[in-house]
Amino acid sequence: MNQKILNHVGRSMLGLYFLLPGLMKFISWETHVGLMEKHGMVFVPVMLAVAGVAQILGGIALIANRYVAVCALGFALMIVLINANLHDFWNYAGIERAHEYQNFFKNLGIFAGLLVLAAANLKPKS
Repeated sequence: MNQKILNHVGRSMLGLYFLLPGLMKFISWETHVGLMEKHGMVFVPVMLAVAGVAQILGGIALIANRYVAVCALGFALMIVLINANLHDFWNYAGIERAHEYQNFFKNLGIFAGLLVLAAANLKPKS
């Protein structure tokens, strides 16, 4: 496989990783509201709508190879915020702690991939 194909497949998969959950935020609105409220988040409807729209538009942009660095960096920031607020394994015990721990570190891998994608798509200064 050549570099162009690998880049396209990887970028598209990251795009889908955000696009599909973005859609699900609207399809399963009450479930997501409940999760965010369980974690003590504020302005839940507004934050959920903003996150859903950002994930949908950013996911489509990544798949279409548009604004890749901006989207990747935006999603990287989103991952940091999600990890700190929703995958707070340090506040749990037992199986729930293990589940949040796994999600937290999975997200760090996605965060790293987003940083690599952003770096690969930054325009050099002339």
